[in-house]
Amino acid sequence: MKTVEVIRGEYRLLGKPMSMSGRTFGLIQGFREDGAGGYIQVDASAHQDIPNDRIRVRVSSPSDIRVTGPAVSGSELMETDEEIIERLRIRFDQLEQMTRAVKSGAIRAMIVSGPPGVGKSHGVERQLERYQLVETLGGAKRYDVVKGAMSAIGLYVKLYKYSSKDSVIVFDDCDSIFSDELSLNILKAALDSKKRRMIHWNTDSHKLRNEGVPDQFCFEGSAIFITNLKFDRARGKIREHLAALESRCHYMDLTINTDREKLLRIRQITGDGMLSDYGFSDATVSEIIEFVELNQARLRELSLRTVVKIADLVAAFPQEWPAYAENTVMK
Repeated sequence: MKTVEVIRGEYRLLGKPMSMSGRTFGLIQGFREDGAGGYIQVDASAHQDIPNDRIRVRVSSPSDIRVTGPAVSGSELMETDEEIIERLRIRFDQLEQMTRAVKSGAIRAMIVSGPPGVGKSHGVERQLERYQLVETLGGAKRYDVVKGAMSAIGLYVKLYKYSSKDSVIVFDDCDSIFSDELSLNILKAALDSKKRRMIHWNTDSHKLRNEGVPDQFCFEGSAIFITNLKFDRARGKIREHLAALESRCHYMDLTINTDREKLLRIRQITGDGMLSDYGFSDATVSEIIEFVELNQARLRELSLRTVVKIADLVAAFPQEWPAYAENTVMK
């Protein structure tokens, strides 16, 4: 590993500056410029007065550091941060384009898989909301988002209400329908490759009669499933169920599998202005992201939602927020 001598720089420990000038560290990541000047990431495990092994050291410019030592073996074969960010940007752009295709009816169904809190739902709902104003004025809402558990008969009724062309149902973290055989059979009929997709309910039901839902109908709408499940990693009986659904849908894995990719996704979205409504300075935004990166192993969840929680604390407690974050978003 390369080593780096800090000529002038500091590390913020729970919001308080700590001089790093004259110290030598293992270099994890070279100088990066941001709104507060710049920083480097280093291995501080050899320094007993620093509680974290991986830290950011704030420096004004590359002239504030001196890098020595051999090149990092093997790292040149890995994706760079910039390559990962670009890959994720392309993947999320494709997600929005695919959502438009589902809305137009060109694509019947899509499964979106990725970890919680990376913006899966946001990209889908943003595209569908663009159609909402016109459709509301026209007297008909053409999409709905279903969250949480859903029974088979509830699924049948929902599909009926959104069975017309150009209608879309979004199942967001509604994974119970994947393991229920009756629900799965209904979905298989709704998303079949046949031109005419008939769905039947073959048992008597007061619910259907009370809501005026027929015991059979033709489904012409589309569906989007947003899930944390990795379909290709499922095992046992649920794997058979997921395979049956996957064969009827376009499957999009957002390829965010490691903490590094999650952190880069966070950096990308905050760089695009995710926290702009708070009115924070660039230095404050950088401090929030630095806090997330340095404490990633202790966070209850490494996600965009955690960034928003910390931003709320910064807004409420501008000076003491690190102490509050220590007790609310960390293990």
